[in-house]
Amino acid sequence: MIREITAKTLLAQVATPDGLFGCRYNMNLYRGCQHQCIYCDSRSDCYGIEDFADVLVKVNAIALLEEELPRKRRRGLIGTGSMSDPYMPVERTCRLTGRALEVIARHRFPVHLITKSDLVLRDADVLAEIARVRATVTFTITTPHDDVSLRVEPGAPPSSRRFAALEALASRGIETGVAMMPLLPWIEDSEADVRALVGRAHECGARYLLAGYGLTMRDRQRAWFYGELDRLYPGLRARYEQTYGERYACSSPAARRLAAVVDRLCTDYGLERCVRPYEDEPAGRQLPLL
Repeated sequence: MIREITAKTLLAQVATPDGLFGCRYNMNLYRGCQHQCIYCDSRSDCYGIEDFADVLVKVNAIALLEEELPRKRRRGLIGTGSMSDPYMPVERTCRLTGRALEVIARHRFPVHLITKSDLVLRDADVLAEIARVRATVTFTITTPHDDVSLRVEPGAPPSSRRFAALEALASRGIETGVAMMPLLPWIEDSEADVRALVGRAHECGARYLLAGYGLTMRDRQRAWFYGELDRLYPGLRARYEQTYGERYACSSPAARRLAAVVDRLCTDYGLERCVRPYEDEPAGRQLPLL
């Protein structure tokens, strides 16, 4: 179900840009997500989303952005995609992300999009405009295999389409990279698959790779994930329960070995391991023409 809501604020400031994604501001245009990834942390009770199958559309988001952006004293990466994908199917008709990018371009702020969708290609022109300041697009890709991605991320385009979108944006000079996270233990964490994924990211023009070697689980998220394991991978749930119990951070048993492999590959391919923060002149100060 898709419902409209009215938000009080839109941009949340991060005290210090985080060391992995580099964002100074967080922006969520939607709540809930149609991609319905079986592992999604946003199902957790702490986020207060009653039914994660519902998508809540912040109908006043663009007006809030127009109001809030001019008040920001410093330019910094505006990140979106941490709670719900900015390019899930509802974006085709609502165009909140597309319209937000137009506002961001007009105010000359940098942006960092995190997505699992090739719908981002629709906004390639405005992203190229923002790239004069800085535009970064991270594609979350957890497996090199389309059949696996369609199982664990059923509402999102398969991995091959994400790689193709990454390559298309990179060819236009837009900074792109891959978030290889989460890696589901005993499903996506083989060394061969990790090598294939990192190699493909490099071939498509990725400039960085953000890696995580496992997943998180808590309350409602764990219950949903285990139910999906029973349906998709019968018998695997018992292995998870025996290995992780009630733990929140659930690292792959191969995490240390995979990290060493990825470190070597990133060095060989020249891939950075984080998204660099962006800091510019204070937003209210006009830059000299000459």
